[in-house]
Amino acid sequence: MSDRLKLVVVSAGLAVPSSTRLLADRLAAAVDRRGPVDVRVVEVRDLAVEIAHNFTNGFAGKALAAAQDAVAGADGLIVVTPVFSASYSGLFKSFFDVLDKDALTGKPVLIAATGGTGRHSLVLEHALRPLFAYLRAVVVPTGVYAASEDWGAEGLAERIERAAGELAGLMAGLSAAGADPVDGPPVVPFEEQLARLGAVGA
Repeated sequence: MSDRLKLVVVSAGLAVPSSTRLLADRLAAAVDRRGPVDVRVVEVRDLAVEIAHNFTNGFAGKALAAAQDAVAGADGLIVVTPVFSASYSGLFKSFFDVLDKDALTGKPVLIAATGGTGRHSLVLEHALRPLFAYLRAVVVPTGVYAASEDWGAEGLAERIERAAGELAGLMAGLSAAGADPVDGPPVVPFEEQLARLGAVGA
């Protein structure tokens, strides 16, 4: 049984291959380099039919239920959506709508998005960050947006590394909360963590 931290990556890309999945994979790899984690990728595209059925009949199909359990049991999340109409995609939002209302409470989340132009970069702040704050997740200060022109350009790799470091640090810190106070790092109350992140992200 692995004692490594569990990282779940939620990718809402629609195309194959997908720049959204590419960004998700790069972020996950950057987190893994800071301390190996068990990575589980949830491709929301593959769950579209089951998500729709869940809305209409209230029951999750086998694949959707497995994805819900993975998210609920994760030590941290990376969530990546393509931009549609200046916001996250409807399919991305629908996946989080069918989660248990407490599934993300206190969970570290790295938000990211892809789009055709840099003009949509504010989607991270006006759409994604408020959504996950509402779900009571702990959103890392650095979000990552990748426009078409960002791939291979200066800056994207640095943003990926910075965001990954923040997520890895939060995951490790929260996992140590149950450690012996003598041997482990000091436990920071959840409210204080939120206050610190809010100050950094202002």
